Amino acid sequence: MNLMKFFKNVSREMKKVTWPTGRELTSYTITVITTVVFVAVFFAVVDLGISQFLNSLF
Repeated sequence: MNLMKFFKNVSREMKKVTWPTGRELTSYTITVITTVVFVAVFFAVVDLGISQFLNSLF
């Protein structure tokens, strides 16, 4: 496979990509950060509950 042909095809495909606007990117970023924080807090609470339960047994 010709390396120059590969990069030409990559360049052609990248021109087809629709990039998000600034407002969309901000919205997506806030959604991801919120989801990560929620999941982290959820698992911290579950871990604390399991730890407390196991400590009460022993």
